[in-house]
Amino acid sequence: MQTDKNFQPLTVGIAGLGLIGGSMARAASAKGHCALGFDQDPAVLQQALSQEAIAGELSPEQLRQCDLLLIALYPQDAVDYLARRAEQIGPDCLVVDLCGVKRAVCGPAERLARRHGFHYLGGHPMAGMEKSGFVVSRSDLFQGASMILTPAADFPQDKLDWARDFFLSLGFGRTQLSTPEEHDRIIALTSQLAHVISCAYIGSPTADSFLGFSAGSFQDMTRVARLNETMWTELFLDNADYLAEEIDSMAQRLAEYSQALRQGQRQRLFELLRQSRLRKEAADAQKREADEVNP
Repeated sequence: MQTDKNFQPLTVGIAGLGLIGGSMARAASAKGHCALGFDQDPAVLQQALSQEAIAGELSPEQLRQCDLLLIALYPQDAVDYLARRAEQIGPDCLVVDLCGVKRAVCGPAERLARRHGFHYLGGHPMAGMEKSGFVVSRSDLFQGASMILTPAADFPQDKLDWARDFFLSLGFGRTQLSTPEEHDRIIALTSQLAHVISCAYIGSPTADSFLGFSAGSFQDMTRVARLNETMWTELFLDNADYLAEEIDSMAQRLAEYSQALRQGQRQRLFELLRQSRLRKEAADAQKREADEVNP
């Protein structure tokens, strides 16, 4: 519970109480905010109430009382929800979507915000796990994670600062500003391609005989194949151009390894492996430096 004497509790609406929305609700409630939740599944809503992840149901009437509205739904559902509820959102409310793609959401959401007079900010919490649903949500899910924000060019700086402070207070290690285009281009590599590769990897017929032959590498490579195919199908299609480019590029790089092996090119294989190790070491060093700046 929040103990800061200057703390001002917020009324935070959360639409969608899955892993991300449920964890946001738990984290906000743990900090002393009044979290109100909405979910299509009445059983999930009752579970959130009984576990005190939320203080009450987010009704259309209560939307106008919200200081902050977090939308943790699939991309098209997020846009549809915002379109249905736009008239009930108060002029001082900040709406932040938490979807894994931004171009498909930010354009329609920004137009709705301008038309109805509320503030909208695109967001993507870089946290999660291979399991989904409220049942696996937890209040510390975002500890040390990065929160990506994609403000429009004319988004008010004071609202942006306010949003950054809020997410940092929930345990995020840093906030990262981006544009919807840059976000989707980079996320195609850092998140979506990893899921495609994991699924393709476990799809090998050899994987059926893994028992007794697997260790950490196999588990690491297959972890995210345990995914929500409904959600990821939509995310992939909403980012099809950038993701297809990454898949094609990966296929070309894999072909280099295949060629080196088939032609017995020892030095070429050595150089491919060496270059990859050096790139990984450089990436790790860059992350350490960033962590030192934002401990």
